[in-house]
Amino acid sequence: MEILLVSIPDAATALSVGRTTVYELMRSGQLDTRKMGRRRLITAESLRRLVDKQD
Repeated sequence: MEILLVSIPDAATALSVGRTTVYELMRSGQLDTRKMGRRRLITAESLRRLVDKQD
């Protein structure tokens, strides 16, 4: 099964950046998030889109 949502620390690890940078990317709209209960998760699709845009 494909992973659809990742936590903020996992996204930071995947992008090789710090959590603060992930929060800035979320705030600027470059990363899409979903609220699941009390957790804020990042869509894997938006991570891929961000990486593809950097090429």
